Amino acid sequence: MRKQLLNPKQLFDPRFFTHTVAVSGPLKLVYVSGQVSYDRDGIVVGARDMRAQSEQVFKCLTHNLKAAGARWSDVVKLNGYMVSMNPDAVNLYREVRSRYLDAKHLPASTLVGVTRLVHEDLLLEVEVVAAVPDTPARKPKSRGTPGAKPGRRARR
Repeated sequence: MRKQLLNPKQLFDPRFFTHTVAVSGPLKLVYVSGQVSYDRDGIVVGARDMRAQSEQVFKCLTHNLKAAGARWSDVVKLNGYMVSMNPDAVNLYREVRSRYLDAKHLPASTLVGVTRLVHEDLLLEVEVVAAVPDTPARKPKSRGTPGAKPGRRARR
């Protein structure tokens, strides 16, 4: 898989994202639905607290990426939706986000201010797209019978 991070010289130099990410070659695309600040029981974590919600959202995204065999370095697109967007809230979000992303290899990214999310106490929702190299080292381990040939069922 080949990933190109492109910032055309005709555009401004972005500090917090890459203008264009192009991916080619054998790969698996992973689409993670928008994650909000819910705990395992669906209870809001950090009601009305941008830092706490950002931390919970990025933890949820990490669990989803890992479940699909992806890493943060595989993320090529990140969309965020923020209620009551203001400079302080954006800085808190970026502070947390920076712990997960490599500043030298940032994905294409959008952050949009919205009036409300699905629950009145939620301030942030983030979705990602990851491009995972389709290599033997990155493929999930088969749950088949040890020693069985790929594509065939083991005899019982």
